Amino acid sequence: ERRKFGPLGWNIRYEFNTSDLDCSFANLKMFIDEQPEIPFPALLYVIGQINYGGRVTDDLDRRCLMSILEVFLNPRAVDDDYKFTKSGTYYAPPEGPLDDYRNYLSSLPMTEAPEVFGMH
Repeated sequence: ERRKFGPLGWNIRYEFNTSDLDCSFANLKMFIDEQPEIPFPALLYVIGQINYGGRVTDDLDRRCLMSILEVFLNPRAVDDDYKFTKSGTYYAPPEGPLDDYRNYLSSLPMTEAPEVFGMH
């Protein structure tokens, strides 16, 4: 979704597409289903260096990509008090009934703030 900002934040314009996201979701599901604990370093490497990183040719852009992914793919991300953004708007809601998830999702802004994409 960061592509909505065009080349801002990147040295080169990259053509990320939904197949990158679909592949990343498939990898995430596989790792979660097949491992007793979430292998965050492996997820970060596969998604950052292979799925998306294969398109990123500039070293500084790859560093930017990995820095953004580290916010989301780290062991703290499953802690109830971890926030993905400084504003605290974006977080993984704690385990609970389906209505709690729906309420959280409906409370999110209609337009994402740039901070959720690492642009602030």
